[in-house]
Amino acid sequence: MGSTPEHDKEITVLVTGFGSFSVHNPTNPSWEIAKSLPPFLPPPPQTASDISYVKQHPPVRILVHPEPIRVAYENVCQLVPSLWDQQKVDYMIHIGMATGRRYYSVERRGHRDGYKLSDVDGKTLACCADKDHMCPVPYWDDMPAELLSDCDIDDTWCRWRIAVPNTDVRISEDPGRYLCDFIYFSSLAYLERHGQPRRVVFVHVPVNVDEQSIQVGVTAVLELIRAIVQSGRMKDLTLPSNLSVQYMLNE
Repeated sequence: MGSTPEHDKEITVLVTGFGSFSVHNPTNPSWEIAKSLPPFLPPPPQTASDISYVKQHPPVRILVHPEPIRVAYENVCQLVPSLWDQQKVDYMIHIGMATGRRYYSVERRGHRDGYKLSDVDGKTLACCADKDHMCPVPYWDDMPAELLSDCDIDDTWCRWRIAVPNTDVRISEDPGRYLCDFIYFSSLAYLERHGQPRRVVFVHVPVNVDEQSIQVGVTAVLELIRAIVQSGRMKDLTLPSNLSVQYMLNE
């Protein structure tokens, strides 16, 4: 994983999307969105250019995992380490579909337990508490029940919300105890195991796969990337004393 982004170097973001997991949803919008992302983060729209004190940032390269991720526990378990080890990235964004949501949501936390649903291979995740059995995910061993992203989710959401005023974007506290939650916790746990900052987030997208919906999703993900990068850079800056945090919104 890359070190804390500096102001003078390119920032790299790796994005993943899932494949099909249901006959009712043969096309997964998370992959359709991921594969449609440009190789670099474009300039912000004029309406969003004043959403933070950090208006400029280094080039942001967007790397997309070359294929949709199979909705299977074993596959994800084996894949996550290679995502982090094969190339140095500053941030990772996992995208998944939420069948019961009509909005976009950035997830704050991932969970270790509660995976009772079968994956596309008909398998469930059995992580036994009995010490005679090993957890099927080696790098989960001794992990807490929840892990949170080190990205400032509240600050990121405020920036994101302003950047896409016509799109319903929210913070979620429950990724769902299925493969979305599983890949998120796996990334968080792997980074925690290796003593690295947990610079990863998960974003859920609605089920719609028509061309217009995918384009809305692409814009939403691009602005989420921008919000994450800007929020991360703000941690390294000392704001002028007379600068109020005007991008924070009241509910």
